[in-house]
Amino acid sequence: MPLRGAGGNTRKQTHTMLNVTPVTPDAIPVAVPPEMGVSFDTLGLIDAIRNAVRGENYTTPTPIQAQAIPHLLAGRDLLGCAQTGTGKTAAFALPILQRLAESRRPAGARKMRALILTPTRELASQIDESFRAYGRHVGLSSHVIFGGVGQRPQVQALQRGLDILVATPGRLLDLMNQGHARLDTVEVFVLDEADRMLDMGFIHDVKKIIAALPAKRQTLLFSATMPNDIAHLADRILNQPVRVAVTPVAATADRIDQWVLHVERSNKRALLDSVLKDRSIARALVFSRTKHGANKIAEQLARGGVAAEAIHGNKSQGARERALANFKAGKIRVLVATDIAARGIDIDDVTHVINYDLPNVPESYVHRIGRTARAGASGVAISFCDREERAYLRDIEKLIRKAVPVVENHPFRLEPGAPGSDPAPARPQQGHRGKGGGRPQHRQQRRRRR
Repeated sequence: MPLRGAGGNTRKQTHTMLNVTPVTPDAIPVAVPPEMGVSFDTLGLIDAIRNAVRGENYTTPTPIQAQAIPHLLAGRDLLGCAQTGTGKTAAFALPILQRLAESRRPAGARKMRALILTPTRELASQIDESFRAYGRHVGLSSHVIFGGVGQRPQVQALQRGLDILVATPGRLLDLMNQGHARLDTVEVFVLDEADRMLDMGFIHDVKKIIAALPAKRQTLLFSATMPNDIAHLADRILNQPVRVAVTPVAATADRIDQWVLHVERSNKRALLDSVLKDRSIARALVFSRTKHGANKIAEQLARGGVAAEAIHGNKSQGARERALANFKAGKIRVLVATDIAARGIDIDDVTHVINYDLPNVPESYVHRIGRTARAGASGVAISFCDREERAYLRDIEKLIRKAVPVVENHPFRLEPGAPGSDPAPARPQQGHRGKGGGRPQHRQQRRRRR
């Protein structure tokens, strides 16, 4: 079964073509090759930030960093279309740190100068860690707030006033409603993973937060995909933005080998055991569509001798952080996750992503498999597809504009002529997009605030 992939933790830069255009109807994209001699020393960054970047062992800017940073240093609004692993956190963090360091002023109690809004706890924590690493020499204050933990330390940090706040929308809105947070001094606003905000039902909270921001500000919006709702939001909140796009919207990374295995649902558990016998799968992220399913998969793997833990929205923050730490440290081989929890997983050496359940939102497939092949490494994405998921697979292939190769020679394959082995079964009812472009049912249900 050709499922091998080379993982690695050597930090390399992504070599992709970059389009930089103002967002106007008649804009003509300009292809910018990465080999133009751009370095962090030529981007206009101050010494303190360049020294921090060198301390992180970054050598050459990624395409999104090379093109976004000069525009952001000049104060432009920006619309960034970039899939995960392209270096976009540094692309917005470095110019924000420089702007705040060059014009120091107190934010005031319960206020902040820069606000980064992101959908999940894990991603919020990692962005905050990045700001602290890149800004270690500039002496700015930062804090991260999210749900699932006590709010007292977060309230205390806000009372002192902050240069930089990284937050999830639910908890931030709660603290605003309690009078603990005010946004009228925000100079730079970043909406990160905007499409994921939409998927998770946070878009109404996001709009309430945006309404509390000052009209005069620099605004950055990043999204891996650009559904209509996000495009309309970008048109409303961005002022003559520069558009930076790395790879086509909804494209999957070239370094990811993708495979699909057709299997009866009742055989998925045995198929996962069979696949994990391949020792080249050094560190695997397994996706379940439900929290209960994630728990069950992790428990069954552990009983079978495979070190595994689950991570999802019902886990406490401490449990989620321990699971991530164990995964990063190699103490567990498999991390089982739901889509909500996994967006913030940023680990360079995930060798394989396994879709135990195919997502019923095709954009989620792009986000999932983007967890591998990071920082220049290659990776493998393996998807199990039962008879009821064939429609989801067709939607995914339509989105990524190519067919996912099928592995035929596995022991649990659907035999020709077996129920569900025909290429066009009826579309599942769950998540069905009806006539008129209705959203999948799970999108219509508001998620509990983070």
